[in-house]
Amino acid sequence: YLKISKLALAFAIIHSKPPGKCSKEYTEHLARTVSEQDFGWKWKVESLEAEVLRLRQELLLNRISPRFCLENRKQDTSAETLLGQESINPTSYSSQLEDSGCDVCNDSAFDSLGIASDFHQSEHNVNTSKYWLERVPPLNLCHTSKEQSLTAPVHFLQRLLEMRKLSERGVLQADFSELENDSFTICNSVSQLLDGLTFFYSSPEFPAPGFLTEGVCVLLSLITDTKLSNHVLKKCFKKIEEFKKNLIQIILRNRSVNRFQALHSVSQMLGLLGRNNILRNSLISLLLSGVRQFAEQLVQAHQVQSVYDIAQYENIFLLCMILEQLLQNETEESNISSSDYGGEEKIKFLKNLDQVILHLSDEFPLFSLYLWRVSVLLNSGQMQ
Repeated sequence: YLKISKLALAFAIIHSKPPGKCSKEYTEHLARTVSEQDFGWKWKVESLEAEVLRLRQELLLNRISPRFCLENRKQDTSAETLLGQESINPTSYSSQLEDSGCDVCNDSAFDSLGIASDFHQSEHNVNTSKYWLERVPPLNLCHTSKEQSLTAPVHFLQRLLEMRKLSERGVLQADFSELENDSFTICNSVSQLLDGLTFFYSSPEFPAPGFLTEGVCVLLSLITDTKLSNHVLKKCFKKIEEFKKNLIQIILRNRSVNRFQALHSVSQMLGLLGRNNILRNSLISLLLSGVRQFAEQLVQAHQVQSVYDIAQYENIFLLCMILEQLLQNETEESNISSSDYGGEEKIKFLKNLDQVILHLSDEFPLFSLYLWRVSVLLNSGQMQ
């Protein structure tokens, strides 16, 4: 049947082709026409899906608290005056542009990138974002479809966070049990936010756009909120795990000359995600897996004297730094005895680690030192 259909289509094209044009040219013309029509329909479908999600978000907010939605519409006229007031000043990113950060392999460079201090200052950043979240959520900030993919879910989730804070203070009556009845809306919104963050982290801009900063603040606020985090993590855990894997791959695969400035913000994001008790263990497992696999590849390349990926070797130190900091934070907690972080990946990492360090210590002393420091932290947690 398929052969007969193809033959019939070929005859139809031959008979209908205009004069002065061969069958091949006419076939290519028809193929381009059909593909353009498919692209147009695809764009229309995506637009309609985005509109349906927006309406479902509005409906969900209205079900949670009709009073909030009514008052918020009245305040939208004054919201535009708040758009220029960003909760975090992005000038620090422009200052990083002056230095390529290529000396990231020493401790001073680690501090200069801001990663070490950001682990201690992240609470301040999250608290700073609360000021913004208590204000009227921003209107449409987008100028392109890519920005819209990030700002649309940020707008919705900011409103949800504001409702949560107002209800906690007793200012607003809200029924958050509606989130259980409409898991599709919250899952799609968080999924859009994570996809948007992944896209902009993959192609970073300096200084960081304001809507990217807002997206990061909203994600961290969702994860740390005592009530909303249960809904988000329960329904979107797999998507968040995929997001963490994407961030790790962005670090490992980046080969641009001035990449350390871009990788700084990605590393900071991973560190902040690791501050959450629920996400920390899985993130430690992912980092252990990434470092272990690279160490095995490096040993193999060293034994046969083959070429190894120098860019990935430089990037792996960022993962080591994040991993070491997360393990230090873990060992400082009082409930260390009840947490078996790393799981199977910890066993795989420690297995034959002495032999790996022995093979790499002469040629790659710094990387071997990081492997040893991570192993000490893992063993110290096990001893306690």
